[in-house]
Amino acid sequence: MIASVFSKTRPINYLILGIITLFLYGLYQFKETSWTNDGWQIAQKIGLFLFLFASYFLLNFLTLKNNLTKSNNYTILLFSIFLFLFPLIFKTPNVIIANFLLLLALRRLISLQNLKNTKEKIFDASFWIFVATLFHFWCISFIILVFISIIFHVSGNYKNWIIPILALFAVAILSVLVDLILDNNLISDLYSEINTSFNFSYFENIYQNIALAVFSSVALLFFSTQITEVQNKPLNQQSTYKKILFAFLLGVLIYVLSDHKNNSYLIFSLAPLAILGANFIETIKTIWMKETTLYLLVFVSITMFLLQL
Repeated sequence: MIASVFSKTRPINYLILGIITLFLYGLYQFKETSWTNDGWQIAQKIGLFLFLFASYFLLNFLTLKNNLTKSNNYTILLFSIFLFLFPLIFKTPNVIIANFLLLLALRRLISLQNLKNTKEKIFDASFWIFVATLFHFWCISFIILVFISIIFHVSGNYKNWIIPILALFAVAILSVLVDLILDNNLISDLYSEINTSFNFSYFENIYQNIALAVFSSVALLFFSTQITEVQNKPLNQQSTYKKILFAFLLGVLIYVLSDHKNNSYLIFSLAPLAILGANFIETIKTIWMKETTLYLLVFVSITMFLLQL
């Protein structure tokens, strides 16, 4: 049932995922209700949900536009499944916004494949990455993917290597202006985040630990199977799939480097892993196996969400 519904790109799939996400998001937010008396906090909660829902559209667009999967919605289905494993994401505004900005950057880097407007795409991707850094410092790790993309496609022109630096200056100047105008301590807050921690004993309860273990197992399965599949992809698509693999590793790196660690920082690895997972699901030829796999993932995800409430 699930596999057949999401095997094609249908508007109804957005509605299904939107309703489920809204219900679970609301369920988590209403664990405590003090914010319901504050208009600004209400607007913030609504805005965060819109960022999450917009991430579905953006992820599906970059996946289908660049032929990273066949014409289906498995990517956004898996993205939502992974999202529900870590409900802490729903109360961490900075990572939701930063992840959306990294998706914008990833879209531009993947579109470098067609070699059109390459300088603009490199600048845009770098710009969005540095803006994401303002929300979570270690998003700066994604700038590595910009240079990897340059190596894959346009390394011959030295100007392309300078463009990320120009984007850095642009974001730095805008950040200083915003800081001066609004006096919101943006720069000092960013500076305070430049710390790393390798303490992985942060779990508030055993269910967060189990959710991480489940995610790690699924991630290892999807990543290991798809890394061997790259050579079987069309030659002109192989560099794009390699970028997705690198994007996943960089998403994990952000989690590993982040200070005050918690499971919400895994959000940066969810989109590339969902693309890898969609490719894995497509390789399953037996319908009942495909249905069983998706039903199992959905069941585990929703169960872990409810246990962490």
